[in-house]
Amino acid sequence: MSKEKKKVDNKRTVDPAALEVLERNDGQIETAYDRYVQMQPQCNFGRTGICCRICLQGPCRITRKASKGICGAHGYTIVARNLIRAINGGCGAHADHGRHLIYTVSEMLAGNAPDYSVEDPEKLRRVAQMIGLSVEGKEERDLLQEVLDAAVSDFTKLTDEPLRWLEGTITEGRMKKFADCNIHPRSVQTAISETMGQTHMGVDSDPVNLVFQGLKTSLADFAAEHIATDLSDILFGTPKPVTSEANFGVIDPEMVNVALHGHNPLLSEMIVRAAREMTAEAEAVGAKGIKCMGICCTGNEVLMRQGVPMLTNFLSQELPIMTGAIDAMVVDVQCIMPGIRAVAECFHTRIITTMSHSKIAGAHHVEFTEDRAAEKAREIIHLAIEAYKERLPDRIDVPKLKNKVTAGFSVEAMLDVFAAVNPDNPIKVLTDAIDSGQLNGVVLLCGCNNLRVLHDHSCVTVIKGLAANNVLMVATGCMAGTAAKLNLMNAEAVEEHAGEGLKEFYRMLNEANADRLTDKLPLVFHMGSCVDNSRAYDLNTLMANQWGIDTPKVPYAASAPEAMSEKAVAIGSWCVTLGMPTHVGVTPEITGSALVDGVARQIAHDVYGGYFIWEEDPDKSVEVIMDALNERTWKLRVHRQAQEKYETEKISAGW
Repeated sequence: MSKEKKKVDNKRTVDPAALEVLERNDGQIETAYDRYVQMQPQCNFGRTGICCRICLQGPCRITRKASKGICGAHGYTIVARNLIRAINGGCGAHADHGRHLIYTVSEMLAGNAPDYSVEDPEKLRRVAQMIGLSVEGKEERDLLQEVLDAAVSDFTKLTDEPLRWLEGTITEGRMKKFADCNIHPRSVQTAISETMGQTHMGVDSDPVNLVFQGLKTSLADFAAEHIATDLSDILFGTPKPVTSEANFGVIDPEMVNVALHGHNPLLSEMIVRAAREMTAEAEAVGAKGIKCMGICCTGNEVLMRQGVPMLTNFLSQELPIMTGAIDAMVVDVQCIMPGIRAVAECFHTRIITTMSHSKIAGAHHVEFTEDRAAEKAREIIHLAIEAYKERLPDRIDVPKLKNKVTAGFSVEAMLDVFAAVNPDNPIKVLTDAIDSGQLNGVVLLCGCNNLRVLHDHSCVTVIKGLAANNVLMVATGCMAGTAAKLNLMNAEAVEEHAGEGLKEFYRMLNEANADRLTDKLPLVFHMGSCVDNSRAYDLNTLMANQWGIDTPKVPYAASAPEAMSEKAVAIGSWCVTLGMPTHVGVTPEITGSALVDGVARQIAHDVYGGYFIWEEDPDKSVEVIMDALNERTWKLRVHRQAQEKYETEKISAGW
């Protein structure tokens, strides 16, 4: 705890629960909101991408006096290198996630991970068929081994044949485009290695060639994400609609409260299971029981599959500790602020790291191992119970705010909902609604939080604006967390914010599913964690195939109103490469080169059909996203009319 009260304007959020904690704290305990203010002004060289730190001669900055780096690299080379290294960092994070799942499946098949099993054999069969494997007459174990072998190949092979998780999930048109541009990745790990080698000092200085390598790496990122999502579904079950709650009010002061934070479901699933089995131990120390709750994408994983309530998203992860009622915050990998440890020092909370490559100085460490997963989960719960006994009752002050959440919408779950209207061709329910003008398209809301914009404000504004314009929204990651905790992921939000076309679409679906769903459908469909953006893109591919077109013609856009991490850069890059208009609400670090910036916003459209849109004003963001969707719905309508008029076999392939 700081010795002196700090007077800084740190109220950079619209989440009322977070504001309550910040106002009560009044600068006594330092948080990310304080550190952002203290960091101003930030370096403009870094903000525009024209600072190079790749070799030890630097850092080199591009200025009016120094138009090149010491080695002679132009600004466009520096910006392009920095950009694709960011893509590479994001791909590396997702690859780490996917690799861990691959390893766990391998250990399970070898008999070394007894706490894991195939929870969804039907998903196993669907994945096998998707990647071109025969499933007839095969035992579950043998089929899983074949899927595993294919995943290992996509991660490690050195030859040129297409990745199975790319070829099996995108349109033929996209595959041809990538072959024409020579950006098919050999494998996930090869793409990562190539990018690091290509951006080393004295290798590639051609900005266009560098950008193409970045796009290749982004496709490897897509494949890594898809593998992680599919293996998670096979091991833990494909998400189905589930009702829960979100925001700080989910904390129960009478229970042992365990916050699960990070991105890896391998341990969190075990902790949820252990918590449900260890109620007696908690009661023995005076608690009513044990309650798990989620932060970031680990939270999304256990919400989607287990109904575990969502506590908060990335930016406000320190604040739940400051309620005095969190007994343990268990972290694995990605988006974990080192600052949580300093905040926990002011309370009884145990910060528990679990991965050998993701530690925090001073935190408790319980090393996760696949062969002792359940045992490790119980060890973590015991630490939380011990911490509960050290609580200071006079320091417990939990905001009461929480909201109802309906989540669990995998692609399979969405198709089940549509099948109640059209069992023979479920996706046609969505494409027909767009053809008729009832809906104006689909938008994927993804990405992080970023204090360069007001926390949660941009996401909330974009959701409400798109809803009023009759856009169907799916969400992942921290943007799904925003919608969940701020009352935008339930049926009441439909009535309050949706336009008449969107409301009528929901009425039709709710009536058709009256005897199949326990709750009416939410305004925003929660599709999962960051890696589940691959799941969200599958919906785009289904729409394209239904219309008989390639994805650059589909009225489907992506929006990251508060993007922050390298993972967001990688995801946004494959969204563009796979043909989506992609809005980013925080201008990325590439504007120092007009050439690279122009490639991202203009040339990309000509080559791939997708393109980036930088717009930080959330109200204007709604306008530019709607412009992109409306252009596509108009063109699609004109091309369909031309097809009918001239009786051509296929619709125009141009975009």
